[in-house]
Amino acid sequence: MFRKKKEKVELVEKKSQGLWRKCEKCEQIIYNQEWEQRYRVCPNCNYHFRLTAMERIQLLIDPMTFEEQDREIYPVDALSFKYLDTTYKEKLKEAQEKTGQNDGIIIGKGNIYEYPIEIGVMDFEFLGGSMGSVVGEKIKKAVFYAIKYKIPLVLVATSGGARMQEGMLSLMQMAKTSAAVAKLEQYKLPFIMILTNPTTGGVSASFAMLGDIIMAEPGALVGFAGPRVIEQTIKQKLPAGFQSSEFQLEHGFVDMIVERKNLKQTLFNILDYLYDW
Repeated sequence: MFRKKKEKVELVEKKSQGLWRKCEKCEQIIYNQEWEQRYRVCPNCNYHFRLTAMERIQLLIDPMTFEEQDREIYPVDALSFKYLDTTYKEKLKEAQEKTGQNDGIIIGKGNIYEYPIEIGVMDFEFLGGSMGSVVGEKIKKAVFYAIKYKIPLVLVATSGGARMQEGMLSLMQMAKTSAAVAKLEQYKLPFIMILTNPTTGGVSASFAMLGDIIMAEPGALVGFAGPRVIEQTIKQKLPAGFQSSEFQLEHGFVDMIVERKNLKQTLFNILDYLYDW
């Protein structure tokens, strides 16, 4: 039914050290070479390890076609937020040095095989993928670039929610991003969401659930409040697999679950179908 595109993808930014590692879920020992060949998925329990934003882009976008946009936008500490032993400014500096990014999302234009798309990828390594003013602004800009170039928008979400250090400025991004992606409908441009582990809080309560097509990786936590918070609140034990991507698929919040190794091909199939129309 769909054309097949086969391509060997290598994640350049390797985190592995030595020959072996332990799975974060099943705790089985994994051979690092096999782990890399499976796009950092456990061969025993199929647990999908987290990827950085740039690793996601390497996985999904054709080599040498990605053009990053608006990299120069930096977050500010408008509330002069302080912890007991440090400040928000210090936390931002640490996250920037750790990830090499200005904030928790990368946006840009690139190709999935022959089809151009606008893409935005969140990064959990940057303050838990929290959505602050910069993340909201870049998502809005990604929408406008998609409209400008008349191409589909693909967003990859991973987040613990709104960035509390920015207070109301952070919560405003829920409305801002939701209003922005709604504009794509006016121009009849596809909006595809990919939910990864975890997608929670203000992100799941805004743009992440507004895609025309919502895909999720296996076993991803998708919901507003986490299971532990809910259990502590209602004083009840939740059913097994509650808020997993499989649970959300069963209850109609997700359209499909796609293995990481099949993500690029599935996106191509969708784009191929849409462009033919």
